[in-house]
Amino acid sequence: MTILVTGARGNVGRRVLDRLHAAGHTLRASGRTPAELSVPAGVDVVQLDLNSPDTFDAALRGVDKAFLYAESEGAKDLFAAAARAGVRHVVLLSSSTVGGPDAATDPLAVHHAAVEDALAASALPGTVLRPGAFAGNAFGWSDAIRRGQPVRLPYAGAHTAPVHEDDIADVAVAALTDETLVGLSLTLTGPQSLTFREQLGILAELLGREIAVQELTREQAVEQMGRFVPAPILTSLLDQWAAAVGHPAGTTDTVERLTGRPARTFGRWAGENLGAFAAQD
Repeated sequence: MTILVTGARGNVGRRVLDRLHAAGHTLRASGRTPAELSVPAGVDVVQLDLNSPDTFDAALRGVDKAFLYAESEGAKDLFAAAARAGVRHVVLLSSSTVGGPDAATDPLAVHHAAVEDALAASALPGTVLRPGAFAGNAFGWSDAIRRGQPVRLPYAGAHTAPVHEDDIADVAVAALTDETLVGLSLTLTGPQSLTFREQLGILAELLGREIAVQELTREQAVEQMGRFVPAPILTSLLDQWAAAVGHPAGTTDTVERLTGRPARTFGRWAGENLGAFAAQD
C-alpha cells in the first residue's frame, strides 16, 4: 500500500511523512519542485503542482491513500485524477472556518469549502481535517521578540485555541490508518482558549523577560500586513479576530479522542520552539 503525502515540506505534511515513515509505510512525497524535497531514505519523490493538472496523474498513479491539501481552482481535477488512479481514501487538510458562523462569506471559508465540495462530488472516500489556528502562527512575532521590540498586532484581545501542528499530524496519521474515520469531518483545536496577549505572556514567562505589545488599529494592520498577505485573506483574518475579542474560542476533544492523550498546549509548543524567540547576541 502506497500513501502519497502532498505538501511534504510544510509544517503538517512533513510531520505526517515522518510519522508514517517511522511506522514502516510505503510512501511517496510530492512537491512543486521535487528536487527541493528532503525526505527519509526510501521515500519516493514526485512532482505534483496544484496549479498544473498535467502533473496529477503521474503523481497519483499506484497510490492507495493520500494526504492532500488543494487549491480550490484545481481541486476538481485533482480529485478526478485520484479517482482514475484508484485511490481508496483521501485525508484532506481543510480549515475550521468552513464550520464558522460566517462561512458563506468568509474568503478563507469559501476557499476551503469549495475544496471540500469538490471532494464530496468526486465520490472518493474521504476524511476532512478542519484545524483552527496553528500554534506556529506565533512565529510571526519571533523577529520582533528576538530584537526586543514591541510586537505590533491588531486585536490583541482576540481569542483562539491554537492547535499544535504535531497534533494535526497525529490525527492525520490516525485517519490514514483507521478505516472507521472515513466519511468524517474532524474539527481540531488546542486544549484552551487564549488571547494573543495571553500567548505572548506565555512566551514572556518562558523567556524570563517582558514582551511589549503595541496594538494596531485595523487601518494600521491593513497597511502593515497587506504587504505580504493577500487582501481577501487579510480581510478574513481581521474579521475573525475582531469577532473573537472578548469571546473565548471553542475547543474540541478530537485530538484526545483519536490519539488517546490530551492535546498539546500552547505552552508546550512555546517551550519546544523557544529558540526562535531568544534574544540575539
